Amino acid sequence: MLGRILLVLATISLFHAAYSAYEHLSRLKALGKPEGSLPLNTVYESVFALILGTLGASLNTPPLKDITWASEMKKRTIDEMDSRLGFANFHSRGKSFLAPLPAGRS
Repeated sequence: MLGRILLVLATISLFHAAYSAYEHLSRLKALGKPEGSLPLNTVYESVFALILGTLGASLNTPPLKDITWASEMKKRTIDEMDSRLGFANFHSRGKSFLAPLPAGRS
């Protein structure tokens, strides 16, 4: 909950800093002085919004999940993970593979 509040505050602060920058630059343009830097309070407000947004996004993330084999096996059974045959029976095909070749073939 705190993370979402910080994200909302960061968004409002960033929008206010953008509006302040727009107003300052339009005032400079009206005075005929297009060269000029932004006031420091607008820059500080933008940096503050960035830090607040980063902190809010960090607090808003869900907890990390464990990605080890042991944690995966807690959710599944061995039958789901190892569903292949335990052995293969080649007895029926083995006779034809190992049979001697006919006399005409070499």
